[in-house]
Amino acid sequence: MSKFLTYDEILVKCEEINTKYQMKQERFDKIVDCMLDNEEISADDKIAKAFVQLLQVVSEEISGMESAADLMPTCQMGCAFCCYFPIVINKMEARLIKNAIHKMPDDKKHFMKKHLDQYYQTFGEKINRLSAIDMISDPDAKYKYKKENLPCPFLNLETNACTIYEFRPLPCRTYVNYTDPRVCADNIMPKETISYEFLYQEYMGAMNELLQYL
Repeated sequence: MSKFLTYDEILVKCEEINTKYQMKQERFDKIVDCMLDNEEISADDKIAKAFVQLLQVVSEEISGMESAADLMPTCQMGCAFCCYFPIVINKMEARLIKNAIHKMPDDKKHFMKKHLDQYYQTFGEKINRLSAIDMISDPDAKYKYKKENLPCPFLNLETNACTIYEFRPLPCRTYVNYTDPRVCADNIMPKETISYEFLYQEYMGAMNELLQYL
């Protein structure tokens, strides 16, 4: 008998989360309040710090839901199948990721520059071709992109590890597998995986509140 959950069991667990878990909105609100009360840092620094902390709260909320439904991710270090999905972020998030890279130690910044230069040299043609996909309107956009097997620019292809893991964007945090890891290896779009992208509403709502105050 397999030790991994089946697809039907995953659906049952999702229903358990819906009935047992109450999202802790105050976690998001507290970060905004703390940033607004801190008069010692600039508005830009408040936004940057809130960005990282709100992403961490998203991860904490997911952990809470997993505990409520007794779920254990089967994703492991070095497993990077989800790093070949298209990740859509807004310009603010892109700028904050860029700023976080600029604040890395010099040796890591040098590595990142070399890594990204090599990435675009290797995959430039494929990137240009896939950039033509309409990620908003095309219902098959994710499938078309994923089957081309283009890795994320921030994936270290030697170690299969994320180079910006601490401030990876929300879609990367909210896509999880709780069943046999082979479903990710064997399927372009595995149905067994779970997305917690609904947390984007809480995360972005808190960020918008902070921006309006500032």
